[in-house]
Amino acid sequence: MTRALETDLEPSEIYKTLTDVSLIPRWAPVFADAVEEVDETAFRVRKGSESFNVELHVNESALTVDYLRGMSNGRKGGAFIRVSPKPLGGCVVTMTVPIGPDITPDQVAATLEQELDALVKLTAAS
Repeated sequence: MTRALETDLEPSEIYKTLTDVSLIPRWAPVFADAVEEVDETAFRVRKGSESFNVELHVNESALTVDYLRGMSNGRKGGAFIRVSPKPLGGCVVTMTVPIGPDITPDQVAATLEQELDALVKLTAAS
């Protein structure tokens, strides 16, 4: 599922928020209650009574941030986020996440929209 949000914030500001993994619970509370750094690109995420490992993959020149975790089918998946500059300032933030087995596409879309909005508000407040 993919959703996008346009903002007047500069791409580098959004990118900075996205790469600060400790902020994930503030803009994506459905995904994480807490995040603990294991090393520079590995993190332990806690959600309720569950915990799991997440890898951070970034490309600053392309303004991409990906959070990957092991999936039930043995593959890795997660959130793929792209920050695209607009020609006259601001940017478009696009996020793609998988649809899990116990959730509807409409629920995923609503969560994505909430997370993008919270991400922009958190970045603007910084």
